Amino acid sequence: MTPGHGSTVDGVLRRSARRTPARVAVEFRDRRWTYEELDDAVSRAASVLLAQGLTPGDRVGAYGHNSDAYLIAFLACARAGLVHVPVNQNLIGDDLAYIVGQSESSLVLADPDLAGRLPDTTGVLPLRDADDSLLGRLPAAAPYDGPEPRSEDLTQLLYTSGTTALPKGAMMTHRALVHEYLSAITALDLSAGDRPVHALPLYHSAQMHVFLLPYLAVGATNIILDAPDGDRLFDLIEAGRVDSVFAPPTVWIGLTNRADFATRDLSGLRKAYYGASIMPVPVLERLRARLPELAFYNCFGQSEIGPLATVLGPDEHKGRMDSCGRTVLFVDARVVDENGKDVPDGTPGEIVYRSPQLCEGYWNKPDETAEAFRDGWFRSGDLAVRDKDGYFTIVDRVKDVINSGGVLVASRQVEDALYTHESVAEVAVVGLPDDKWVEAVTAVVVPRGEVTEAELIAHARERLTPFKAPKRVVFVDALPRNASGKILKRDLRDRLTDD
Repeated sequence: MTPGHGSTVDGVLRRSARRTPARVAVEFRDRRWTYEELDDAVSRAASVLLAQGLTPGDRVGAYGHNSDAYLIAFLACARAGLVHVPVNQNLIGDDLAYIVGQSESSLVLADPDLAGRLPDTTGVLPLRDADDSLLGRLPAAAPYDGPEPRSEDLTQLLYTSGTTALPKGAMMTHRALVHEYLSAITALDLSAGDRPVHALPLYHSAQMHVFLLPYLAVGATNIILDAPDGDRLFDLIEAGRVDSVFAPPTVWIGLTNRADFATRDLSGLRKAYYGASIMPVPVLERLRARLPELAFYNCFGQSEIGPLATVLGPDEHKGRMDSCGRTVLFVDARVVDENGKDVPDGTPGEIVYRSPQLCEGYWNKPDETAEAFRDGWFRSGDLAVRDKDGYFTIVDRVKDVINSGGVLVASRQVEDALYTHESVAEVAVVGLPDDKWVEAVTAVVVPRGEVTEAELIAHARERLTPFKAPKRVVFVDALPRNASGKILKRDLRDRLTDD
C-alpha cells in the first residue's frame, strides 16, 4: 500500500483540524487546545520523539496520569510510526518492570512523580511539568514532515488487564483502531455537539479508544480530568459544561452512594455510558429511577478488539437490563461450545469474534496467540447467551464460573441478588477451594451499615436456587481493582485462599 492512502490514528485528528481548526478540541486544567493547535503539537512532539534516536516500529512506554500531554504523546507516536505502550500508572515493582521489559520499550514517557519507579536501565523522557519535558520541548521543535505510517502498521500494544493471568500485549494496528472508532461513533451516537468529560485513565482502551479518539474524530470539545472525582464531575454537570459521561460500574456505584446524589442538579446530563465490567442490575435501576430522562448505553468488549464489541442502546434496555446489546458495525460474533460449534440461542457458551477491529495477536507470545485465534475466530473467554433477536448477555468470565458440587454457578447472578440488599455497597463473588463442594460460592462484601453473614446468606437464598447462595460471606473495606474499575477476582481468590 502506498503510505498515506490508508486511514491512520493520527489522521483522525488531522482531518478534524482541517475541518474545524478554531474549535476547542481539548481542555485540561487551565490549558485549551484548538484542533489546529493540537494537531501542530502532535507533529512537533513526533519530531521530539524521533530526535531521541527512535525509529519507526520502536516501542515507547507511556507511564503517566491523565493529561493533555498524555494524549499528545500517544498521537505523536502514531504520527511518527512508533508503537505506543500504555502502562497502568498504579503499577510498581515487578509488575511495572514486566510491562516495560516484555514490550521491549526503548523509551518511557513518564510523569515526573512516577519516573522514579521505573527500572534504572530504562530511558525516560518526562511528559510534562519540567523544562525538558515533552510539552516543554514543543515550541523549539519543527513539525514532523516525514513518511506517514501505513494503516496496517502497529500503533499500540494494549496490555490486557491481567485479572486472570499475566498481561498480554494485544498488537493493535492503525486500521483496527480506526475501524473501532467508527463503530463507537455509530453505536454510541457521538456527535460534535456533545460535551464529554474523560475522567477514567487514558492508558485504558475504553476511555481512549471508545470515547476520546472517536470524539476527536467528530470534532467535539473534550474535557480531560485527572481522575473521576465526584465533586468535580457534579460541578461540571451543574455548570452545563458536561453532558456526556463514561464510567465503569464501580464509579457509578460510588456516585450513587454519595450523600448528595439525590440533591445535586444533574438534569443537564444527557448521555451515560457504562462498561469495562458488568453493571449490577439493581444499581442500574437506581440510576434510572433517579435520572429517568438520561440515556444509558452499555458498552461491552475487551482490549483485543479495540475494545468495543457490543452496545445496548437507550431504547433497548426495557426488558433486557442485564444484556450487553448487539454487535457494533464492524464486529461479527457467535456463541460456541468447547469445540467451537455454535450453540442454540438461549444456551450459554463462549462468545467468539471476527472483526477488522481485532488485534494481530499478542506481542512475543505465539502460543497464547494460537490459543486465542482458532479457525479464524478470536476466543474471548467470556461466557454468554444470545437470544433470537441477536442480543447478548454476558453470564461470566469462563474462568470465573464457579464449580460448586459439580454444578456451574455464575458469579454475576449471585452478585445481582446480593446487590438488592440495602446494606451491600459493593460485592464480588468468587469460588474458593472446598473439600466438599470443590469450589465454595463465597461473597466478598463491602458493607453499608450493620449486616451479618447469616442475614446476607438468607437474603440470597430467598432470591436464588439454594445451591447458588453463598456458603460464606467475607466483609472487607474495599475490593481490589485496577485503574479502570475492574474488580481483580484473581487477587481476591489468592488472598482468601492464603488466609
